[in-house]
Amino acid sequence: MLAEQVDNQDITVLGKVTTAFGIKGWVKVYSYTDPMTNILEYKSWLLRINGQWKPVKVVGSKLQTKGLAVALEGVNDRDQALALRQVEIGVPTSDLPEPDEDEYYWFQLEGLKVVNTQGVVLGQVEELFDSGGGNQVLKVGPCEGSIDKAQRLIPYAEAIVLEVDLESSEIQVDWEADF
Repeated sequence: MLAEQVDNQDITVLGKVTTAFGIKGWVKVYSYTDPMTNILEYKSWLLRINGQWKPVKVVGSKLQTKGLAVALEGVNDRDQALALRQVEIGVPTSDLPEPDEDEYYWFQLEGLKVVNTQGVVLGQVEELFDSGGGNQVLKVGPCEGSIDKAQRLIPYAEAIVLEVDLESSEIQVDWEADF
């Protein structure tokens, strides 16, 4: 099915295979892109199988009520599709389009230090996630120099995230340390 592997490239994860769809080898895909159909802009994906990135071509897709169904080259039956459950989907980071000014990919924000308007270091971004309804959240954990060892969930909203400075690896937020 997926023979060759991709050497140490910088890969950005765009989604994951959730399970099989039907009996002909199609898979259901959960896309992290916004809108979810943007993942289909990439006709070649990388699948992380047993820790190795392996290339695969997208040969068909259908928009479903709750997501996407995708046909992958070389995946021809339900058993092959089921074997891909929970496999991450990625693309080379160099294939991503440049974001607009004041827009960022989530992976660019991970690891940045989070500082409030009083100059207090709240921690660093561990991950971002969508809490539903289009609301994104920064999961901020403790780091060297942070005020405490608390973990914080901070909405990624214009009124709260005041500035993202990738060069200084810092995000300024309007968020109190005791929230």
